Amino acid sequence: MSSKLKRLSGKEVVSILNKFGFAFLTQRGSHIKLRRIGSAGDKQTLTVPSHDELDAGTLRAIIRQACRYVPEEYLKPYFYGC
Repeated sequence: MSSKLKRLSGKEVVSILNKFGFAFLTQRGSHIKLRRIGSAGDKQTLTVPSHDELDAGTLRAIIRQACRYVPEEYLKPYFYGC
């Protein structure tokens, strides 16, 4: 069974990442920088373009980067659907 990547906006992705402890840090142009502090005190930063609809490749890249900090099985329900 293969799940299909959802079509999400940048604001929707930011909202999803907020659930995992990432908070707005700054915005420059259309790019939003999110950060959380890890359990070891390390800074974990992600950048999300604030577009109406993110390209599939861009969304996959954001997921891949987020998987460095959050287990993939926690992220998948938010980013993939039937």
